[in-house]
Amino acid sequence: MTRDFRLLATGQALSWLGNGFQTVALAVAVVTTGGGARDLGLVMASSVTTLLICTLFGGVWADRLQPRHVMVWSDLIRFAATAGIALMFTGSYHLGLLCALTVVSAAAGSFFSPAMTALKPLLVPADRRQSANATLSMLQTGCGIAGPTLGGVTVAAFGAPAGFAVNAVSFLLSLVAAAMMRVRAERGTREPFIAELAAGWKEIRSRDWLIGGLFGATVYHIANGMILVLVQVVAIERLGGAHAFGLIAAAEGLGGFLGAALGMRLRPHKLLRAGWLALLLMPLWAFAYVWPGVLWAVLAGAVIGYAGLLFYDVAWETAIQDNVPHQMLGRVASWDYVASFLAMPVGNALAGPLSDRFGIDQVVTGCAAVLFVAGASQLLIPGARNLTRATHTPTPVPVPA
Repeated sequence: MTRDFRLLATGQALSWLGNGFQTVALAVAVVTTGGGARDLGLVMASSVTTLLICTLFGGVWADRLQPRHVMVWSDLIRFAATAGIALMFTGSYHLGLLCALTVVSAAAGSFFSPAMTALKPLLVPADRRQSANATLSMLQTGCGIAGPTLGGVTVAAFGAPAGFAVNAVSFLLSLVAAAMMRVRAERGTREPFIAELAAGWKEIRSRDWLIGGLFGATVYHIANGMILVLVQVVAIERLGGAHAFGLIAAAEGLGGFLGAALGMRLRPHKLLRAGWLALLLMPLWAFAYVWPGVLWAVLAGAVIGYAGLLFYDVAWETAIQDNVPHQMLGRVASWDYVASFLAMPVGNALAGPLSDRFGIDQVVTGCAAVLFVAGASQLLIPGARNLTRATHTPTPVPVPA
C-alpha cells in the first residue's frame, strides 16, 4: 500500500479506537451525573439529527474542495468539541452545552465521511481498491471491539473525562495523518449548491444497480433497526443476560473481521453480485434468535451473518469507487449515508410498538424475511448482477514538496 494510504489507515484506526472510548464515557458521564436515559437519548438524538441535516452539505463540499482539507478541518472541529465535553465533565453537568457540543462534533463528522470516500480512490491503484477497503473494514471492526473494551477500563479507572480526552487526542492524531498526505484531487468550476446536490442524485439515478441498492439498503436498514433493538431484549431475557450479550458482540466482531479478510483475498470478477449474495447470510443471524433460539446457534449465526455483511460492505464501496466519476463521489456517498441514517432510527422506533402488538419472535422473523428479500431483490437488477470490476484510477495531483 502507498504511504498516503498507510497514513489514512493509521489516522482512522486511532480515530475509530477513540470513538469507542467516547461511547463508554458518554453513557457513564450522563447517567452518573443524574441525567438518566432521557438526557442520554436526547444527546444521541441530537447527533443523529445533525448527521441527517448536514451530510448532504458535506457531500457537496467534499466534491468542491480538496478532500484532505475537509478532513483536517473536520478533525480540528471535532477535537475542539470533544475536548470541550471533557472539560465540562470535570466541573458541572450542563445538558444544553453537552447537546450543543455534540451537534458541533456530529456536523463536522458529516463532512469528514464523504471527504474520506472521495479521497480513498486517489491513494491506491484501481486493482488495489478492494484490498484497501477490506483493510479499512478490518481496522474499523477491530477498533469497534477494542475501543469500548479499553474505554471501559479507562473510564472505570480515571473517570469519564479521561474517555473524552482520549477521543479528542485521537481526532488530533487523525488530523496530523490527513495533513501529511501528499495528494490532491482535480476539481472543476463550482455551480450553485442545489445544482451540485441534484447532480449527485442524478448520478445515482443513472445507474440501476446504484439506485436499486440505495432503496434496497433503506428497506434493509429499517428492518435491521428493529432487529437490533429486539435481539438485545432476547439476549438479556432468554440467553443469559449480560454475559450472553458480550459473547454475541464478540461473535459479531469476529464475523466482521472474517468477512473483511475474505474481502481482501477473494476477487470475483462480478464483485457486487458476490456482495449481495453474501448479504443473504445476515437473515440466518436474525432468525437464530427465534429458532432454535439457543446461545450457540446465535453465536454461529452472528459469525456467519456479520462475515457476509462486511464482505458486502467491501463490495459495495468498491463498486462505487470503480464506477462513479471521482468528482461525484462525495455527493453519491452522502446520499448513501443519509439513507442509512434515516432508515435505522425509523426501525428503532418501530421495534417497540410492533413487538407489543405482534410479539418479539414474530417481528424478528418478519424482519429476517425482509432482510432476505431486500438483498435477493437486487439480483433481479441487471446492473447488480453483471457489474464488473473497473480498471481506471483517478489521477491524483501531487502536492509540491
